[in-house]
Amino acid sequence: MTAVATAHAPVEAIPAHAWKVLAVSAAAVYVVFLDATIVNIAFPAISADFHTVSRGSLSWVLNAYAVVFGALLVTAGGLADERGRKRVFLAGLIAFAGASALCGIAPNVPLLVAARAVQAVGGALLVPASLALLLPEFPLAKRGTAVGLWGAVGAAAAATGPSIGALLVEGPGWRWIFYVNLPFCVVAYWYGRRLLVESRAERVAGRADVLGVLLVTGVFGLLSLGLVQGAPWGWTSLRTLGSFAGALVLLPLLVQRGLTQPRPALPVRLFAHRGFRVATMGTLLFGSAFYAQILCNVLFLNEVWHYSLIRTAVAVLPSPLIATAVAPVAGRLADRYGYRAVIVPGAASFVIGAVWLSRATTLHTDYLTDFLPAAIFTGVAIGLAFSTLGAASSHSLPPEQYGVGSAVSSMSRQLGAVIGVAVLVAVLGTPTAATVMGSFHDAWRVTAAFALACTVVSLGLGSRTRR
Repeated sequence: MTAVATAHAPVEAIPAHAWKVLAVSAAAVYVVFLDATIVNIAFPAISADFHTVSRGSLSWVLNAYAVVFGALLVTAGGLADERGRKRVFLAGLIAFAGASALCGIAPNVPLLVAARAVQAVGGALLVPASLALLLPEFPLAKRGTAVGLWGAVGAAAAATGPSIGALLVEGPGWRWIFYVNLPFCVVAYWYGRRLLVESRAERVAGRADVLGVLLVTGVFGLLSLGLVQGAPWGWTSLRTLGSFAGALVLLPLLVQRGLTQPRPALPVRLFAHRGFRVATMGTLLFGSAFYAQILCNVLFLNEVWHYSLIRTAVAVLPSPLIATAVAPVAGRLADRYGYRAVIVPGAASFVIGAVWLSRATTLHTDYLTDFLPAAIFTGVAIGLAFSTLGAASSHSLPPEQYGVGSAVSSMSRQLGAVIGVAVLVAVLGTPTAATVMGSFHDAWRVTAAFALACTVVSLGLGSRTRR
């Protein structure tokens, strides 16, 4: 009798308040991921305005955001769990909005770089707190849908960054790539204060792990620094090797702190959860493929096919549009059939798109047959895999670890972005007219290899979503 009643129990409805919380958190995560790629397209215009500054110094307008954001994510996630997710979320919005405004009015490069670093601090506060606030609002059986939509917004923001950036640079100017963040932040703050419910993890005995915070920041900051500066410094230079060596020396100390402290900055035991471990590795691999391919496609269209910025912006739009349409369906499928059934075909679709580009493209411009089919496969892949990997990583964690768990997942994605772009830059090098197609084909094969590795790793996810 009990079995029959359970079998026919109605599916738990999603409260209306949950959708409002999703909208607020999605608005915040949109600007964070938008800034991960929108500045790239504006870099030539920024260089033209500050023409007396060396290209190496100017590159920190991009690198400061990547390094600081990745280094602080885990610390910010733990802070949200301990001090209150709503409080940290709102503080992140204030920091991000203020820094965006400062970037827009910056009269010189040092101030612009400093403001970008503060922007990254705000972003690091926002991302884990937004997901930790979202998860408790949805029934367990519907969290795949919720996180799928949340992740889809982030993926769409990152993928449309070059398009939006091109329109703003060609229109009102490059400073508007920062001003565009302000309305999103204001709306998210206004509704966030009224809609979000404060939550935090239960207090654990023991002092906060200050040394662990420094170790987390040091390990991922040094690793990111070595990766983003490897090309300009030289991969065998003392500074690059020193950055990697520093991260390698600090890593065992970080692991030891995570295993022995009552309140570790990085709870290493998170990785005892198989689903979390597999999904986090999948996130890193897919992030490497995703961010490398975004940059590779823009460079190819602009430098090989000689598309204008506006034409490039339009040409890369199909992928994010398709991803936005697919992601809600992916979330529902994950809730019903499990994460593996969605992520594996998604990552495999990315492989197909990347291989297509590596085999079909030539110096001759043929967008409809050479580029568009690959963009369609990639859009489907982003909608299925990018958004669902985050849900898979958080699913096996207890509620008190939502903040730090989502931070580790986001950190792995950010680290993947840094790795992917660094490898792309190394593979492309400085090609000549005779070698340019071979260089780009090699670059797309690299993104295909990252996505293939994600496909294989994701086979280790459970077949069902239930705990």
